[in-house]
Amino acid sequence: MGFVGMKVLITGARGMLAQDIIRVLEGTYQLTPTTHADLDIGNPSQIAQQLAMHTPDCVINCAGYTNVDGCETDSANAFAANAEGVKNLALACRQFGAKLVHFSTDYVFDGTAQRPYVEDDAPNPLSVYGKSKLAGERAIQEALDDHIIIRTEWLYGRQGKHFVGTMLHLARERDELQVVHDQTGSPTCTADLALAIEALLAVPARGIYHVTNAGSCSWYDFARRIFAIAGSTIRVLPISSERLARPARRPAYSVLDCSKFIRETGHILRPWEQALESYMQLEQH
Repeated sequence: MGFVGMKVLITGARGMLAQDIIRVLEGTYQLTPTTHADLDIGNPSQIAQQLAMHTPDCVINCAGYTNVDGCETDSANAFAANAEGVKNLALACRQFGAKLVHFSTDYVFDGTAQRPYVEDDAPNPLSVYGKSKLAGERAIQEALDDHIIIRTEWLYGRQGKHFVGTMLHLARERDELQVVHDQTGSPTCTADLALAIEALLAVPARGIYHVTNAGSCSWYDFARRIFAIAGSTIRVLPISSERLARPARRPAYSVLDCSKFIRETGHILRPWEQALESYMQLEQH
């Protein structure tokens, strides 16, 4: 499906991931970035209006409710955005003959695996966020054949709020910090994920794909690497998830196996340590 001049409509265009997707795809594709004001995915008639106006070949959905702990006390809005809104998009894409690219999460899994999760492992989300994202996946699968669902995790990038930025901010305010050591995943740079989208659009990809930077670590290891690169002297202490007691339960182990993506695109995302170093060098200049 990938070709020069393909028309791509992007929802949630001001977000962290969307900004990098726009940077990577502009020049090759005809892009229509839309914000919540232009296109509210909770409004089917507004979606239809936008798709009729712009006639995209592909819709990339970067809209959603991503506050994991906030979802626990706001499940109605979490499901409205991450499930119902996604269903609205999928039905509109079917009506207008567009492909849908959508982002899901490692939080659809319960974290009990002893090896990286593959695409057809059984989901078992622990949180409202994970349940709402899984409902979105299933809504797409039921409504639309021509779709790509990308499960990814631990995102950081040049726009928006994320772990790397939070750690660097706290390092300027504190001498000591506690970070959870018993959750393992793969930190993923949105700039690299955007290149993966480009790779998937260039082949006839369809279905669910796991896409992250290579390798894995705990949040504690991730924080220590951030501070080492930044030259910060802050003391980092490991803490258990139980002691931290955040509202949403998170999977203890949610590393994703990206073999399918690599096999079908020939594209490999670089190790997370390398991506982090490049990102921080860019941010410091």
